[in-house]
Amino acid sequence: MRLRWVRRDAPPPLLTFGVSAASFLLALGAALVAFAAYGLDPWEAGATVVRRTLLDGRGLGEVVRRSIPLLLTGAGLVLALRARFWNIGAEGQILAGAVAASAVALFAPGLGVMAVPALFAAAFVGAALYGLVPALLKARLGVNEIITTLMFNYVALYAVRWLINGPWRGKSVTGFSYSDRFPRETYLSVLDGTRVHVPTLVLGIVLALGLTWLLRYTRLGFSIRLLGEAPDAARYAGVRLLPTTLALAALSAGAAGMAGAGEVAGIHHRLIEPTSISMGFGYTAILVALLARGHAWATLITAPLLGWVLAAGDVVKVSLQLPFQLTDVMTGLTLLLLVASEPLLTYRPMFARRPPPPDPGQAGRPAPSASGGE
Repeated sequence: MRLRWVRRDAPPPLLTFGVSAASFLLALGAALVAFAAYGLDPWEAGATVVRRTLLDGRGLGEVVRRSIPLLLTGAGLVLALRARFWNIGAEGQILAGAVAASAVALFAPGLGVMAVPALFAAAFVGAALYGLVPALLKARLGVNEIITTLMFNYVALYAVRWLINGPWRGKSVTGFSYSDRFPRETYLSVLDGTRVHVPTLVLGIVLALGLTWLLRYTRLGFSIRLLGEAPDAARYAGVRLLPTTLALAALSAGAAGMAGAGEVAGIHHRLIEPTSISMGFGYTAILVALLARGHAWATLITAPLLGWVLAAGDVVKVSLQLPFQLTDVMTGLTLLLLVASEPLLTYRPMFARRPPPPDPGQAGRPAPSASGGE
């Protein structure tokens, strides 16, 4: 018997779920090992994290609060990754949406009940336009989108810093870098005793379900799926590369932009230091999308999982007196395990009998005729 690896037509759903779950659970196990390496009882430390996040009202609120930008951004990234458009620029697109929403809040007063819808609309459009540049460079000139989207993260970061230290610096601000406070009409409603901004949470749920419908039942969704699964077949079927790439990039970036609007209007109520607006949400959302395995609805599960990891980082730092960077170890290890497990989903093992060795006595003998006669 010898082992061969045969390409699968499509991985079984149960195997896909099992591989993703195993990657996350192994990363949790690595966190317990890290607790032990720091001289703590790993089970007691793990119980403390669970108790302070999932069994405490305020801690659970923080889990949901961290999940909101991950849900919006992750669902948009699913759309991009489904077409094999490797959008690494969600961090910058969150900031672009935050800037566009801040512009409405600071310089368009008197909108009344339309203030919040205007914030989100501006954030979507601003981030979508920001995300179209790498898509246009890829579709027209073949420029690698991984490089351009990653570079645009830093462009957005320094643009925000320039605004809050320059033209948008608050008039009454001394010693700090941020804008004036937004008008009250732009504040998002939050759950009592938490920082969970309800409109953005509802928007994230609707977006995840809406993108699921788009991928399954629309012409654009079919074009996106075909472009990712069989690019040559997509061209043969008449899928137009430029419009499809621009559409999926705009939707993906726009979703991240609305996450940025939720952060500035629901949490901070002003434009502040970019690392405080998006605390790595754009990069963590890539893992949210990868764990979702191309299903936008699955981000309703994977976003809270990673939101819990981020909220657990606060408990690790404050209650256990350990470095917050342990959460980066968990997310990085999960990503590594997901990448390493891809061959299990692409190929399946098959055992085949080895062919019998040739009989030396048969060498040189003529083969019998097909009729069996002389």
